[in-house]
Amino acid sequence: MTTAVPPSAQPVAPYRDSVELAGRLMVNYQRDDKPESLSGKFVWQQRGERVDVSLASPLGSTIATIAVAPGLATLTQAGQAPRAAADVDALSAQALGWPLPVSGLRDWLQGYAVGADGGRFVASPLHASVTTRDGWRLNFVSWQDGAGAPRPKRIDAERAASLDSAAVAIRIVIVEEQP
Repeated sequence: MTTAVPPSAQPVAPYRDSVELAGRLMVNYQRDDKPESLSGKFVWQQRGERVDVSLASPLGSTIATIAVAPGLATLTQAGQAPRAAADVDALSAQALGWPLPVSGLRDWLQGYAVGADGGRFVASPLHASVTTRDGWRLNFVSWQDGAGAPRPKRIDAERAASLDSAAVAIRIVIVEEQP
């Protein structure tokens, strides 16, 4: 006799190298010791080692585009020359004024992470929180069905202030996923 695993105990759907997502994000951060916040939309396209991210205002105006390929990240903002660097997370923090953890989001958007202990974290509705190796506290708040296995719907990511950076909190809501 086989016992069915309740949906709330199932781990996330298997990791995919290619994924396309769209959603909303809200960011709270510090700039010059003053609290700042912004909200907007994002489109995430991941194909193997390549990632393309588009950030837009709530009304749809493009704020920035980020292209990541092995060894090179390029960030382009309206009216500015493109910036390039090997480290996409440092590049986004410098250009945007707040850290967008693109390297972590490759996993997080699918319910995976590298925990503080260096082990692979696999989220489920019953096992939904982890602190990552680079200090982000993730909470997979809500879920959507993904071909029989849950997929993240809302992710809250927070990182405390350190000597190198100010505190930041990001709420990510995935509203559309391409199969």
